[in-house]
Amino acid sequence: MGISSFAAQNNNMKVFQTLLTEISEGILTITINREEKLNALNAQLIGELSEAIDELYNNNEVRACIITGKGPKAFAAGADIAEFKGLTKEQGVVLAKRGHAVFNKIELSPKPVIAAVNGFALGGGCELAMACHIRIASENAKFGQPEVNLGIIPGYGGTQRLVQLIGKGKAFELLMTGDTIDAVCAERLGLVNDVVQTVELLEVCRALLHKINGKAPVAISKVIECVHAHFKDGIDGFDTEIEEFSNCVSTEDFTEGTNAFLEKRKAAFKGK
Repeated sequence: MGISSFAAQNNNMKVFQTLLTEISEGILTITINREEKLNALNAQLIGELSEAIDELYNNNEVRACIITGKGPKAFAAGADIAEFKGLTKEQGVVLAKRGHAVFNKIELSPKPVIAAVNGFALGGGCELAMACHIRIASENAKFGQPEVNLGIIPGYGGTQRLVQLIGKGKAFELLMTGDTIDAVCAERLGLVNDVVQTVELLEVCRALLHKINGKAPVAISKVIECVHAHFKDGIDGFDTEIEEFSNCVSTEDFTEGTNAFLEKRKAAFKGK
């Protein structure tokens, strides 16, 4: 029985054609399952990814998510270029908007999402990784936005998120040269949080999420919201922080957290 079939029977999740999904200990793992195509992102996969991410929003048993690629070679080695041939301007708008919508859904998830980057994360694959809150890379990971080699630019948010993560000057360089960088360079630039051995990648990601899942769920969601506020036009992130801090004070988790601290015991948060 495949992983996705197991998940569907035990977690009432849909079985996908391009993804494997599993829920274990509150963590939803989404594995891009096009290994023979280096997990390239095609239209069907983008649609199924959107459906899979809905579990983060709708399933109370899910506390966090890992997105990774099948096999040792690629997280996602870009978009499926065969689908780009002959695109009209109008079709390009539709394609880009669809990708933006799905990746925004990942980025704005109130629950943490980690990209476990195993191998190539190029083009749309790099954009997918950047849409996640945290990126952990295997030692063989490669990152890049090579779209200029095809006469186009990133279309799934790459020009914006790359600047946010590594700064304007280096983003200009990578976007205009189309160069690929290795995991060590990506960590140095701030594109990834950590680089680990390939065999330890998922274990490290799960351990990090278990640590996060031990904190107050409402507070975690407010951290995500406040960090995003920093990048929103017309929004004062400091005002957002004041508002969300005060909202946290009125939660049961705050009462439990402070009582547990004073009583020198581990807090039992309920996400309320």
